[in-house]
Amino acid sequence: MAKTTPQSPVDFAQIIPREHTGCVKYDARRERFGRADVHPLWVADMDFAAPDCVQRALAERVAHPIYGYAIFPDAFFTTIQRWLSIRHGWVVARAAIVPLPGIVPALNLLVQALSQMGDGILVQTPVYPPIHQLPLNHGRMLLENALISTPQGYEIDWSDFTTKVAQARLFILCSPHNPVGRVWRRDELERMATLCLAHQVIILVDEVHADLVYAPHQHLSVASLSNEISAQCITLNAPSKTFNIAGLNTAYAIIDNPNLRATLHTAVQHTGLGSGNVFGITALIAAYQQGAPWLNQLLHQLQQNRDFVVGYFTENDLGITVVRPEATFLLWLDCRQLMQRLHLSDDAALARFFIERAGLGLNPGISFGAPGSGFMRLNTGCPPSVLHTALASLNHSISEDN
Repeated sequence: MAKTTPQSPVDFAQIIPREHTGCVKYDARRERFGRADVHPLWVADMDFAAPDCVQRALAERVAHPIYGYAIFPDAFFTTIQRWLSIRHGWVVARAAIVPLPGIVPALNLLVQALSQMGDGILVQTPVYPPIHQLPLNHGRMLLENALISTPQGYEIDWSDFTTKVAQARLFILCSPHNPVGRVWRRDELERMATLCLAHQVIILVDEVHADLVYAPHQHLSVASLSNEISAQCITLNAPSKTFNIAGLNTAYAIIDNPNLRATLHTAVQHTGLGSGNVFGITALIAAYQQGAPWLNQLLHQLQQNRDFVVGYFTENDLGITVVRPEATFLLWLDCRQLMQRLHLSDDAALARFFIERAGLGLNPGISFGAPGSGFMRLNTGCPPSVLHTALASLNHSISEDN
């Protein structure tokens, strides 16, 4: 990995206008919420500029005026290896790395390639909507292991997991978990993996938030626990959330099992998704080689944002509670008391309140599965002033309606 240079202080307070740049978060507001002026705190990208090292690498590549088909150079693989080793203590073989156009496309390909119509697919709800929708989209049986909400955070319902894993062909693990912000402990990962091994269930792991973990918590890849477990795992990751480069559509899988790796290679090639994005490849290499100092500053800012929002709901009686997440820049808001207070009849009424009364565009919890009813997901990856304005607007709207 290239030597990192000292990172000058990053201005995370800077407001960078994003309207009219073709971005989902801002330019799809009218389509999504029915109005274009809501504060967009929904889709999971950040309002922070990508690291300078990424911007410089992209500018240098743009300066060459030919943007033809790209290969995945040696640096693509070695930087991933070094990043996972240094950042997470996980040593992976180069041969285990499979380039991908994205995690969600890969999950869809894997569900099709590794299961049959009617097979059971186990997910832990509430969960990222594309994961929740996957089984039914492909005619598989959705097995929901609903997580248990406690005052300390979400826990696994082990009795239910044990019953349902026996009916599954695949288990899709979100680690760290989106939207509840859990960083799974070693004992939890070992127990889930052991049950999957006992029933020959293949584990598909979405680790896209692995770099966005707050101390003292530490991310641990389930595939790193043992050779036996890694042989039954497909781990999916990308620099997209970490460095705010999701629009460059570049990801990768780590697959030790050569048969599973061949299955994914074949699926990617047969669907014509094997070509790389020239700018995504460039950005990944630059970010993983030189972006660690920037990331360390980002984590400090995200932790401050998280603590501000959690503290705000603790100090203000708004009928909304939130457990401090261990990872991600996403907060899972329990609005069930608010619904009772304002006589909001259902999830649609809750969403309308946030849009029409508070002027906020959030993700409705119900889209993450039935256990998300009465919840909303809020994105804190933005300048602090944006959060201050948004929460003040929410507070005012609730006070008006009381």
